[in-house]
Amino acid sequence: MSSSPAASSAPLFPASLISAEATASLPPGFTIRPLARDDHARGFYACLKVLTWVGGEDSGPDSDSEPSADAFRARFDEMAAAAGTYYFLVIEHEGRVVGTGELVVERKFIHNHGKAGHVEEIAVAREHQGRGLGLALMRALESVAVAVGCYKSILNCGPRNEPFYARCGFENSGIEMSRYLEHPPAADAYHRG
Repeated sequence: MSSSPAASSAPLFPASLISAEATASLPPGFTIRPLARDDHARGFYACLKVLTWVGGEDSGPDSDSEPSADAFRARFDEMAAAAGTYYFLVIEHEGRVVGTGELVVERKFIHNHGKAGHVEEIAVAREHQGRGLGLALMRALESVAVAVGCYKSILNCGPRNEPFYARCGFENSGIEMSRYLEHPPAADAYHRG
């Protein structure tokens, strides 16, 4: 399936949902924006590999392969079709994706049919860590959560990341529990995701 240049670079959601304050918090030379349909070519999966394995066609957790550009676009299109649910951000530097973060909006029956934002897939390329990009991502995701009407944002993290998220204003409010459904389950946290 071919697509026009405009369609291939289409953003996942309107950039106007990202606050000016969040955008201004980035160091010079870095931009934050919605995920675009052509970000596969900008190193999107290479950035995510900092967080966990990303897989690929016929690959398992020990593979270094990545999903194809077609697979990326198919997933992007699924997310775009669920308008109002997926808000995936990237930080770009010199034409490469160097940071990622996602807000998934859950529609609830409780809290007057409120919306909760789930923060997912926060990753910053190793060579750009320590520059405030993670904090900028979190600020931008919070601004999107506010703009779309979420009453709270929640996330799960490992103990070593807890201090970072506390600096972002999150507090420990419980215990994450998981039941992995793959057989056999992956051996370590990096591969379980």
